[in-house]
Amino acid sequence: MTDVIAIFDIGKTNKKIFLFDKNLTIVYEDIISFDEITDDDGFPCDDIEAIENWIDSKIDTIQKEGNYRVKAINFTTHGATVVYLDENGKRITPLYNYLKPLEDIDFTEFYNKYGGVNEFSRKTASPAYGMLNAGLQIYWLKNKKPQYWENVRSILHYPQYLSYLFSKKITADFTSIGAHTATWDFDKMEYHYWLEKEGISLPEPEKGDEVVFINEGDERIAIGSGLHDSSSSLIPLLQEYTGSEFILLSTGTWILSMNPFSKEKLTQSQLEQNCLCFLTPEKQQVKSSMQFLGHVHEVNEKKISEFFNEKESRFFTMELNKELCEKVIDRSEKIFFPNGIPQDFMADLQQINRFKNYKQAYAQLMYEISRLVFEGIELILDKDHNLKDIYISGGFSKNEYFRYYLGQLLPEVQVKISKISNESALGAALLMKKYLIE
Repeated sequence: MTDVIAIFDIGKTNKKIFLFDKNLTIVYEDIISFDEITDDDGFPCDDIEAIENWIDSKIDTIQKEGNYRVKAINFTTHGATVVYLDENGKRITPLYNYLKPLEDIDFTEFYNKYGGVNEFSRKTASPAYGMLNAGLQIYWLKNKKPQYWENVRSILHYPQYLSYLFSKKITADFTSIGAHTATWDFDKMEYHYWLEKEGISLPEPEKGDEVVFINEGDERIAIGSGLHDSSSSLIPLLQEYTGSEFILLSTGTWILSMNPFSKEKLTQSQLEQNCLCFLTPEKQQVKSSMQFLGHVHEVNEKKISEFFNEKESRFFTMELNKELCEKVIDRSEKIFFPNGIPQDFMADLQQINRFKNYKQAYAQLMYEISRLVFEGIELILDKDHNLKDIYISGGFSKNEYFRYYLGQLLPEVQVKISKISNESALGAALLMKKYLIE
């Protein structure tokens, strides 16, 4: 029987479980997705009860089959999601969707009360994102749903709630608190005083390697407190690549540029350009920029494919044409996005007529996207930085045009594909490794 660490990696779409052995090799994995249900306002949300049942059944099945002995369990989830418990430790509300619009509450008075939206957002490293600010979700529930609030006794971020299902311990961790929640004062490195003023109590955060031991029959299992997924994905890189500064580009629908070496405080100018800060499990800030460029790429590549009657996503099999890319770089034109990314994320598609074929149009699209990523990276570098490497994970790591353009825009930096897969899950497993070998 193999001793393993079980990691539940809960994304917005897919829910995964990985089993890691003592060498941190994945020996088992499973993936599932669930149909959404609706919350009490009729807005789509995750079926948290189905997720809870799946987690419980996976651990139960693994233990009973006898191939693996689970010695530790940890969790990594998307952010901007909180769970409210009553005095009996039971969940009170649906798992509200962070895409839910907060149209029934005006935060103007709130922001003015605590220094104005600009300074408050800078201090908490949380652009005014509405429901994406977990702390403002709590404020909204308190003020708009008193029938729930009067029963609230504990508030947990999503990873800590999943941990609570096993440990029954009310906890918080720095990675979840630091994920644009509007609850953490990055100047003082403590909870922002607005929480106390508004009568909101959150658990004191613990470092990410804190555990609670539970007994399952004859087995003693270490239960981790859980992590925010983006911050967890940095942990393997920080452990493996020591001695030089790097940036992690986590690419998917969002392109997230993460700089764990920045010592400078977030500025108002950076905030206005979609920069924010996360926290590591050890309470260190990670200056980052968030850009919705994966989505921009997806919707506009589709339109280019349609125009040239090409198969969608042809770029996956298209050989890199460096000569073509050099011509695009030499022109340095903003053809598709002359005034930045519009609110509907669509390029100026009338300009497609300027190109002879799909390859030319796509090379221009990727140049403009790569240029925006480059600008996002520059925003999060300290004045005295010593950046040596950029590691790309996720979908864009396979895009030769993106890697080539980024390398040309940053000629003194090595642009590399991260060799680490399933970074978020591996990060959560690394924090639990010592409990596997004890």
